[in-house]
This record gives sequence, structure tokens and C-alpha cells, in this order.
Amino acid sequence: MARTTVTAHARLHFGFCNLSLAHERLYGSLGVGLDRPSVSVTAAPADAVGADHPTVREYADRAVELLGVDGADVSVEGGFPRHVGLGSGTQFALATLAAVARAHDRPVDVRDRAPDLGRGGRSGVGVATFEDGGIVLDVGHPTARFTTDRPAIGKWSVPPVAAQHAIPEDWRFLVVVPDTPAGPSGDAEDRSMRSTVESASSAPSDRLAGVILRRVLPAITERSAERFGAAVAEVGRLNGTWYADEQGGVYRPPAGELVAALDDDPSVYGAGQSSWGPAVYGVTDADRVAAARTAGRAALDAAGVDGRVFVAAGRNRGAERRND
Repeated sequence: MARTTVTAHARLHFGFCNLSLAHERLYGSLGVGLDRPSVSVTAAPADAVGADHPTVREYADRAVELLGVDGADVSVEGGFPRHVGLGSGTQFALATLAAVARAHDRPVDVRDRAPDLGRGGRSGVGVATFEDGGIVLDVGHPTARFTTDRPAIGKWSVPPVAAQHAIPEDWRFLVVVPDTPAGPSGDAEDRSMRSTVESASSAPSDRLAGVILRRVLPAITERSAERFGAAVAEVGRLNGTWYADEQGGVYRPPAGELVAALDDDPSVYGAGQSSWGPAVYGVTDADRVAAARTAGRAALDAAGVDGRVFVAAGRNRGAERRND
């Protein structure tokens, strides 16, 4: 047994392949791992659970129960805001589970246990990037499994990965996080998603299939940030047509204004909203980082909101684990 630190990293969620009950498979998500921001969770064996951070305390309590150990002293360094579209919930949960397990020298399969922590129900991107990083496309779930009521915690499986590719070294991702209310989460998010699915048209799904097969995947293979940016931006726009009633438009305000401003800047190849937002991304490359940052700040000014702007590289490795 040892004091162990697990560091997990943010991800972007570009959208789903299908939200219509008319098709055979539901969801199927597309996203990418980022090298920043990150959160480090440190755990050491203890007789009970000790944690000052309320979110990590929740996950530590569950991890101790799942692993059948007495307890752990858990601390957090770094981190990123919750419910803004960067995947912090899944990364916090899995990092805590992995740290507590390693501190007690207990084997754990984070993919298998993620549902017991309430993670990975619809999208498998966060789990897959925690495992291996990269660009991820998962297969979603058979539509026949969809239920009107949310399944009980742990009564689902994380969608398997259909394709996982390394992110080219020169690609960069501009991230703009406006200082606006966080996106829906918990029961509110679940109600919004179920309402969206129950009324979703199948037309965007048919278009998305073509965009992913004929534009997204070839752009990755050709290592073209320009074509990839344009393709994932289209994925986001098509997803937004499903969410319009739930989020007040194709993008959740003020994301639409930010996306429009970034789309007009030549340093950004394509822009969109990550998950429910309010975070907005722009695809760029290493030669245009400074110009992209300037474009991000200008977009916030144009929308009349404050916020944070940063540029991240892609991450092609999973979470880091070390014994302290």
C-alpha cells in the first residue's frame, strides 16, 4: 500500500451520432482528449474516508465501498470547473477511484466501475480518454435499451470504442469558457436529454453519418486540422438542431455568438459548443496559437461577457499514475 496520485485531463465533446429513437443505435459520441486543464487526486490508505473537497469526498466514499477497503485520505490539486463542457465529473470520479485502488494495491477496471460512480451512461468519450486519450468515437447503445425513466446507478455499461486515433502533434484546440451559468447536470441534464431523445428527428442522424464517415475520419487520417475543424463544427451544428428547444437555440447562449465570431476568424478552422457548454472550442494548429487566443478574447468582447481563454494540445495518453 502506498500514497498514490492520479492525474486526469479534460476532454471536448463534439456531439452524438444519433438521438432519434427511429434508428437502431442511440447516442454514439465523438470527442477528443486535451492536455489541459487537469486534476490530480492523491490517496493514501486510512481507517476512514478523509477529504476536504466535497466532490472528491462523494467519489471517495463510493470508491471505498466498491473496493471493500476501510478508507482513504484524499486530496486534490488543480482541477477544472464542473458542468462547463470539459468533462470534469468523469475525470474527478475515475481519478478518485483509481487513486484509492492503487493506494490499497487493489486492481480496478475503471471502465467496468464507471457506471457505479454514475458515469459513462450516454457518452463513452470521458472514460476512453481517461484510459488512452486520443480522438474517440464510441458505438453508443442499442436503441431498444432506452427507457423513459433513468436507469439506476450502475445499471448500464460504458459504450465501447468504435474508433480511437492519435491526435496529430501540431493540432491545437482553442477553448473559450464564458463566465455564464454552468450547463445542466444531474437530474436536470437527464430530463433534458430524455426530452430531446423522445422528440428527436431522424434527419440529422442521416446527415451525421455521412459527415463522420466521409469528413471526420478522413480528416484524421489525412492529418488535416482544417478539414477536421470544419467537420466537427458541422457535427455540433447538427446536434444543436436536436437541442434547440432545451437550450434556447442551436447553441446555448452565449455560445452561438462566440461560435459565430470564431467562425469569422481565419486562425480558427471550425468552432462549436462542447457538450452542453458554455465552453466553446475552436480547432487550430501550432502556427496559429497566438492568433487563435486573440480571436477567443475578441469573441468574448463581441458577446459582452467575461471568461477564460486558453489553448490546449491533444493528449494521446490516458491518466497518469504515480506513487509518491
